Amino acid sequence: MKSAASSGAVLPARILLVDDNQSGLSARKSVLEELGHRVATATSAHEALECFSEEQFDLVVTDYKMPRMNGAELIERIRKIKPGLPVILLSGFAEPLGLNETNTNADAVIQKSANEVSHLVRAVNRLLRKTSPKKPPVSLQSILKAKRKTV
Repeated sequence: MKSAASSGAVLPARILLVDDNQSGLSARKSVLEELGHRVATATSAHEALECFSEEQFDLVVTDYKMPRMNGAELIERIRKIKPGLPVILLSGFAEPLGLNETNTNADAVIQKSANEVSHLVRAVNRLLRKTSPKKPPVSLQSILKAKRKTV
């Protein structure tokens, strides 16, 4: 029987979702929870950093335009704390402002639009698949199989 990791499926993850817009936050939280993820929310970058210092997350999804600290600035702070953590940046201004992975340091930048949900789901799955544990090397797999047969 194939495990979720070996079949390419994404295991449930702990996701931090950041947006100062309560409606957008609720909608995205519902979508991610329907996929089986556990989602914590924050309505500001400062609140997100507090959550980040108290809990471990597998992925962060943040809005760009927020008061006092924008999403790119939040990503910069997160990268200093946990450099390899996957981060998705959402913005209604991604195209007009020229926001991309290079100039925001995000792993994915998604334009808010009618297609946002499908883009978000694909990006979450892709990034979590990248960071999920890899199968052990073949030699180790054969050792483990041999041990199971003798037990």
